[in-house]
Amino acid sequence: MREPNRKLAARMAELRSRLINAEIGVLTGKPGNVTDADVRRWLRGETKWPQDRIRLGLEKVLSVSAVDLGFVPRRKHPVFPEEDPTRRRTLLNAAGGAALAVGVPDAAVPRRLGINDVRRFHQDYVAILRDDDAGRGPKRVENLAVELASRIQSALAQSTASARVQGMLHRLVAEVSCSAAFASLDAKTPQRARAHLDRALIFAGLSRDSEAAFHVWNHMFLTSSMRENHPEAVAGAEVMKRSSIARRDPLYASLGHLRNANALARVPARRSDALRALNDAERAFARATDRERPEWIRFYDSSEFDALSAFVWVALGEYERSEYCLHRTLASIPREKIRDRALYTAHLSLVQARQGDVELAGATGRQAYVTLPSTSEQGRVIRTLAATRKVLVSSGSKVSEVVNWIEESAEWI
Repeated sequence: MREPNRKLAARMAELRSRLINAEIGVLTGKPGNVTDADVRRWLRGETKWPQDRIRLGLEKVLSVSAVDLGFVPRRKHPVFPEEDPTRRRTLLNAAGGAALAVGVPDAAVPRRLGINDVRRFHQDYVAILRDDDAGRGPKRVENLAVELASRIQSALAQSTASARVQGMLHRLVAEVSCSAAFASLDAKTPQRARAHLDRALIFAGLSRDSEAAFHVWNHMFLTSSMRENHPEAVAGAEVMKRSSIARRDPLYASLGHLRNANALARVPARRSDALRALNDAERAFARATDRERPEWIRFYDSSEFDALSAFVWVALGEYERSEYCLHRTLASIPREKIRDRALYTAHLSLVQARQGDVELAGATGRQAYVTLPSTSEQGRVIRTLAATRKVLVSSGSKVSEVVNWIEESAEWI
């Protein structure tokens, strides 16, 4: 008989408690304090009927009534219709020690959020994505994303909204938090990125949106990769490629397979698996058709497919194939993606250096640095160029162009 997976059970309890606390925060304006131990007590049947605000948060997360979950009321409780958020909020605030009087003046009634509020917040999110593409610096992007996520959460806590609007705003918090996480990764601070992704995962769960969850797992993969925990990255990519949205949309499936290929290529003895995943990614990408998708995944076009494929070939030691893919990327990358153009030019420089083309690598490295905006703080570009410089220094080349670039780059690496 197999042993129960206690580690998984503990992590699931932790995730459930975070989701419930987040939902309590949305409903009452004050985060809940449900712990993993509370969840385990529920599972063991030790808690017959949770407190009102906890019970309603649990019902919201699991979309099932407390009675259907197996809880037994200690006494008869009033049942409020799901579509009556004002009465539900009155009960919750009373349970938290901040009771609202019946028949409060109209001025005290919480404002109701609508589609126009979603659109307004969404426009702010798109502006952040444009800042990121333009290479205006990870610190600026992260700060803007954190501030926007906080504004949306505050609006949810202080207002009422339909279930549809709540779901859209929960999803938006998840997406904005992913942008903050990506900026943190750009600044090489994976621990801070993980904190952003914890919030993103909670709100993706609250939104019950498979695309939002895929977005979070995509950044979870990047965080694991930066920490060089490649087995964890493989596991994250498996979640991506087996998700419901990946089953429905070949573009998501392709990205999941390509992330998987990148992770597998860095795990010993998994070369054939990596090549199989790369082939699966290519076939799925060829099946993808133009359709309306969230802004964040629009980065995954043909130029990005070639760039990510180049990283697989680098990990497998196939530098010539990697260089070919990077040339294809730079030939097709959209003009407005300044940050990515600088980054992939830097990677091209590194691949050329590893093949022994030191003069060409120096010239390409200089081009990458010049591409960066003067106000940019692009850590990944500089780190890649630093790796190129290290290869050139170790080559011992005395060619004037190489020596000059090594001296020149010392000022900004």
